[in-house]
Amino acid sequence: MLTPLGRLDKYAASENIFNRQMVARSLLDTLKEVSDDERDCIAVLERISRLADDSEPTVRAELMEQVPRIAVFCQENRPSIPYAFSKYLLPIVVRYLADQNNQVRKTSQAALLVLLEQELIERYDVETKVCPVLIELTAPDSNDDVKTEAVAIMCKMASMVGKDITERLVLPRFCEMCCDCRMFHVRKVCAANFGDICSVVGQQATEEMLLPRFSQLCSDNVWGVRKACAECFMAVSCATSQEVRRTKLSTLFINLISDPSRWVRQAAFQSLGPFISTFANPSSSGHFFKEEESKNTEDHRSAEEDSEKIRDTEDVTTEDVHSRTEKPPSDADFSDFTIKLENTREDHNPVPSNSQSETDYQTETFLCCTLSSESCGEIADENKQSSSFCSIATLQESGLRSQETSLSEQELYNSFHFWRTPLPEIDIDLELQQTDQIMPDPEIREGTKDVTVPASSNITMATRKELEEMIENLEPHIDDPDVKAQVEVLSAALRASSLDPQEETTAGIGKGMDSQNDQLNYKLIQDDTVPLISDTVENIDSTLRYIHNDSDLSTNSSFSPEEERKSKVQDVVPQALLDQYLSMTDPSRAQTVDTEIAKHCAYSLPGVALTLGRQNWHCLKDTYETLASDMQWKVRRTLAFSIHELAVILGDQLTAGDLVPVFNGFLKDLDEVRIGVLKHLHDFLKLLHLDKRREYLYQLQEFLVTDNSRNWRFRYELAEQLILLLDIYSARDIYDYLRPIALSLCADKVSSVRWISYKLVSEIVKKLHMASTSTFVVDFMNELVEKFCRCPKWSGRQTFVFICQTVIEDDCLPMDQFAVQLLPHLLHLASDRVPNVRVLLAKTLRQTLLEKEYFLNSASSHQEVVEQTVMALQMDDDNDVKYFASVHPASSKIADDAMSTASSTY
Repeated sequence: MLTPLGRLDKYAASENIFNRQMVARSLLDTLKEVSDDERDCIAVLERISRLADDSEPTVRAELMEQVPRIAVFCQENRPSIPYAFSKYLLPIVVRYLADQNNQVRKTSQAALLVLLEQELIERYDVETKVCPVLIELTAPDSNDDVKTEAVAIMCKMASMVGKDITERLVLPRFCEMCCDCRMFHVRKVCAANFGDICSVVGQQATEEMLLPRFSQLCSDNVWGVRKACAECFMAVSCATSQEVRRTKLSTLFINLISDPSRWVRQAAFQSLGPFISTFANPSSSGHFFKEEESKNTEDHRSAEEDSEKIRDTEDVTTEDVHSRTEKPPSDADFSDFTIKLENTREDHNPVPSNSQSETDYQTETFLCCTLSSESCGEIADENKQSSSFCSIATLQESGLRSQETSLSEQELYNSFHFWRTPLPEIDIDLELQQTDQIMPDPEIREGTKDVTVPASSNITMATRKELEEMIENLEPHIDDPDVKAQVEVLSAALRASSLDPQEETTAGIGKGMDSQNDQLNYKLIQDDTVPLISDTVENIDSTLRYIHNDSDLSTNSSFSPEEERKSKVQDVVPQALLDQYLSMTDPSRAQTVDTEIAKHCAYSLPGVALTLGRQNWHCLKDTYETLASDMQWKVRRTLAFSIHELAVILGDQLTAGDLVPVFNGFLKDLDEVRIGVLKHLHDFLKLLHLDKRREYLYQLQEFLVTDNSRNWRFRYELAEQLILLLDIYSARDIYDYLRPIALSLCADKVSSVRWISYKLVSEIVKKLHMASTSTFVVDFMNELVEKFCRCPKWSGRQTFVFICQTVIEDDCLPMDQFAVQLLPHLLHLASDRVPNVRVLLAKTLRQTLLEKEYFLNSASSHQEVVEQTVMALQMDDDNDVKYFASVHPASSKIADDAMSTASSTY
């Protein structure tokens, strides 16, 4: 009989290829047989070296597949065969990396990575044996295929050998390969693995050595290289500083997004969301759930500083305005006043001119009316230039007052303040010139010196005719809100121009000359009743110029595209990146880039939202709503699976306002979308306020209805979520709303749904028992007895046993209460005519109930009744019932089967 070594030598020298392949497969077994003798082990390893020189590629490939297993064996038996792997096996692996046969090379590459991953190669061997060979294989004169594969191996092993070896040995050659002008395949491999190298060498080496190479690859003339760069962009970004990410990488990425190749654009848009997420900063993202938690001390400090600046500006501005009430301003004073107000407006630009309140406007008109007629006319002209000039102080005071009283913008909103189209800003010299031309007629004053009357009489008949023509031209487009607002302005101006100002003035003076106070009241009424109309009439020429020049009226409204664009401006990520991300919902993108681009946008939206922070949610709100109503159900499904994460990011207020309507829409969507909402139902509802959360109790019943009745996993998920929802609802809500659903699930056609529903029912029993009102649990247990224990179908009675078994195992009810409420009904099933019910009862009594301490140590009447029932079951006619009633779980080999739920048939 041949020894293991003799058998090995015999078949290794065979001319039959299959015999030599068999030898390669049996090397590990042979090595195990001779492992006790060190010399025989060395002899086997030497024969492996000779077999490695076989001329047949299939033999060499078979040998290389066994090397990792042999290496593990050598490592475990190192005392017997020291340095066996390093001396005999590693040289074979390294040599095969340059083998002429492709299959042998691929096998050796896979073996090398496995050996490195399992740390079977010493660090010294990596530096002296592996890396030099790889560097040699990547030389300029090396074979093209071998060079490409060697670069891939270098990149993949970088994370396994560590930063030191990678920086010293791999990084210089990798940088050279990135600039390989002859082989674009090499550059493509480098681009595909660029992120892995960056993550290993760290930030400094990435920015100093790798980033210039990456920039070259991003502008490579081969689209496959640029596509690989786009795919690894996030990994590269993670290895750089925030400044480099913002200044250099953003520019490169914008170029990739606008690449001529559709495949590059597609990869870039897929990586856009992940790349934006690398700009996230926890200190600025506002990742707090409650709104009040997001206010830190630094925010308070900055708010106080801003308020001080505003107060200082208010003091200066108010003093300046009051100084003008004492004397008519000269031209020099007027220019100084204008400069100060312009500077104030620049410093406090966030104050919108069209958001002033009625109080602010009345204050403004009061200042105007207490001046002389000349100064009042000048200030009226100032109002034409910017309505925030005279009222800047009151506006700032109003803003501070609204912050102190914590009034929301919605509460301060009044549609009256937003109806007028903003007046055009005109150069101040031209404005003064127009003021001199449009002065009130002396006849209109009727001798009064201090009363200013709107100069509506200066509108000629030609101007009125032009107004009428403009209104007629705009009426076909009245559906547009901006056009409608313009028509209202023009109509009001036309009505004002048709009045007889002389009669109005005479009547007003006749009633108001009794006293000086009445005269002042007249001034206030006169200027307060027609402020908007007078401003509109005085500026009607400017308005007509806007229309005749075909300027877009919508660009001047508070809801213009320009304003909407500005509302999406933020400073967390480069605006160009965000604009490109928001454009992913554009239907044209699906045609020019990728049909599933909207899905990629939806997938990365929570990460982008976290990066921007809840303070910039307004930038993403419209995009989110567009995605939520997308025609593709895959897009809506993606949002449904992540809506609970987005709710955590946005907080309770934004969730209630913006996400709840979307959530409600998903509840009525297709099952493929509803399952996303259902899987995280508890996670979302727990973030809502109690009153809002209770509204969904009425809709939980709808989850029982699915498009396909065979979709039992939907109902299974519902049961799992209901178990979690028990913690966020009261006992009354559980009893009224969750209890009927649980009972319905217990009678489901699919056993898996019934199993999880038993757990749900037991948890409901536990929750109701812990509640202060004990009547709920008693009523519920009575319903269980009536619905299942007395059910005419044997499956219902078996369900009752299962529920009792789960209640006992999970300790959902004290044993004394269980013995009173459920045990008598449970024991009554010992005489059931269906064996399956009695089998389950025997298992429950013997293996669950009698194991409880209450029935082990107590000599109560309940224990006696249970033991008598068990004895009766031991004498049952059915053999299975006898077996489970008599055998203790620990005394039988099939105890596991007895305890398993699968042993109970349905």
